[in-house]
Amino acid sequence: MEISINQSLLAQHPELKIGIIHYTKIVVAESPQMIKGRMQLYQENLYLELQDHPVTQLEGIAEWRKLWKKLGADPNRYRHSAESLMRRISKQNYLTPLHSGVDLNNFFSLQYEMPIGLYDVSKIKEFVEITLGHEEVGYEGLNGRFNTLKNILYSRDEVGGFGSPFVDSTRTAVTEETTEALQLFYLRPSLTNEAANDLLMSAGKMFNQIHGGDYQIALLSNDAPSTTL
Repeated sequence: MEISINQSLLAQHPELKIGIIHYTKIVVAESPQMIKGRMQLYQENLYLELQDHPVTQLEGIAEWRKLWKKLGADPNRYRHSAESLMRRISKQNYLTPLHSGVDLNNFFSLQYEMPIGLYDVSKIKEFVEITLGHEEVGYEGLNGRFNTLKNILYSRDEVGGFGSPFVDSTRTAVTEETTEALQLFYLRPSLTNEAANDLLMSAGKMFNQIHGGDYQIALLSNDAPSTTL
């Protein structure tokens, strides 16, 4: 499977970086108590921190809002997923456990202050391209409604769109039946390639400790706009 960033998008926004982790032979199940406890404690500490620092002042959130606007979307109307999670926690509306894949993905998004998507590879067809949406691009999202992705980054395969830093689709959602997954990190443009690779290795190692199996990482950027997994 080839994964790439659209060349015309990169020409306009050469600062874009997408991190990739490909997991194989994994076992997704109810999160271990250790993960549930760590996630709850992390959210409680984050809630206290957010009482003194508005969500939009967090470095990662602010950087992604800036990029969102640069791409042409309104960051106040269409909030990226990491900001949406942060805002929930700032109101003590803590995330409830779903399963190990989603729970850990949410933890990474909060920890790194960036949108991250997790997708079932068996439901992705032929290729993955990250590009910019228009008014005719959309899908049924995990938020329970149809989402139009005008001026919003999104991932598509042969069938159509399936994920974005705004909201992911139901079509490629990871479940407890998933054995092969693709994780896309919508990295902060300010990260160096070295820092981005360190982040991906750290996340992959933690995910692997919980789910078993194997994983490999890749970094898409203006220097390396595509990779094959």
